[in-house]
Amino acid sequence: MADDDGSAGGGGGSRREDEVQIQIAGSSKPETSCTRETPPQNSPTKHWHWWLMVILNIFFLIAGQTASTLLGRFYYNQGGNSKWMSTFVQTAGFPVLFIALYLFRSKSTEATTASSETSLTKMTLIYIVLGLIIAADDLMYSYGLLYLPVSTYSLICASQLAFNAVFSYFLNAQKFTALIFNSVILLTFSAALLGVDEDSQGTNGLSHGKYILGFVLTLGASATYSLILSLMQVTFEKVIKRETFSVVLNMQIYTALVATIASLIGLFASGEWKTLEGEMHAFGAGRLSYVMTLVWTAISWQIASVGVVGLIFVVSSLFSNVISTLALPIIPVFAVIFFHDKMDGVKIIAMLMAIWGFISYGYQLYVNDKKARKTSVSVE
Repeated sequence: MADDDGSAGGGGGSRREDEVQIQIAGSSKPETSCTRETPPQNSPTKHWHWWLMVILNIFFLIAGQTASTLLGRFYYNQGGNSKWMSTFVQTAGFPVLFIALYLFRSKSTEATTASSETSLTKMTLIYIVLGLIIAADDLMYSYGLLYLPVSTYSLICASQLAFNAVFSYFLNAQKFTALIFNSVILLTFSAALLGVDEDSQGTNGLSHGKYILGFVLTLGASATYSLILSLMQVTFEKVIKRETFSVVLNMQIYTALVATIASLIGLFASGEWKTLEGEMHAFGAGRLSYVMTLVWTAISWQIASVGVVGLIFVVSSLFSNVISTLALPIIPVFAVIFFHDKMDGVKIIAMLMAIWGFISYGYQLYVNDKKARKTSVSVE
């Protein structure tokens, strides 16, 4: 997949500086915003902890997205053909996150309040709604890739940054600086350039109606993905208002549970489950490889999802989407290694543009960090 904060900057800056000043003044009340472009400034430990979390989640997102994409391609190359199975594995690996939830569980008892029953009802509703949206989004992506050339599909997927900018503006009070705008433009053009170069064979003989359907579904999937990121950010900021990694894992686990159940229902309702045994026996790399491909695809998707949700939590939905888009031109490098794809000049240029865009955004974080630290020192 899905950054914010104004994220980096702009109008959100004065509000965030006020929050820093309140904390320095000795207020025991934590910040109400769970996403911030600048790290906490009240102690060196929290400062470096923030950066560590950002780097760790970037690694999870890029590594998970790259691995899941390559494994997904391997699945289709070896004879896999189930759209609902492809949708199912995108969320079915969520049980492995219970291990991380145990390791990172919050030791604070702050969460226990008199309104716990109301909170539980509210969070259950949020998990169900987001889970169903995620399942629909995954299915739209599956159908879009089926009915569109890879080039067209990639171009439309790149539009998710533009959609995210719109949703972030209305839902997350997103503000853009010149550096953030530059980053979004470069990453969008990078993905678009990659898409144009990857496939020029047209619609592969599909009917015009299916082509239009694929176009609409992929565009809808890109918009929906961006909406999901912004809605998660709103949930962290306005509903949960807690800053622990276990909150991130809970969000991923329970929305994935709902999406997995929905995908499983779709797999049986569509009748595709009847073809899975034959698909496994006909799999080019063998039956064991078929099973392991699906298992590791599911695990990779969960690693990527933790990175996505983690970056929304620690930074913003826009930043999460920027990193997700950054991974698009990185994947061809691994495709060259594992699938012997051709690495031409256009792909190299696309990769360099993506790196440039990422550095642009990273520099904005550095500028915000430096400004916040100066503010902290002056207040003290």
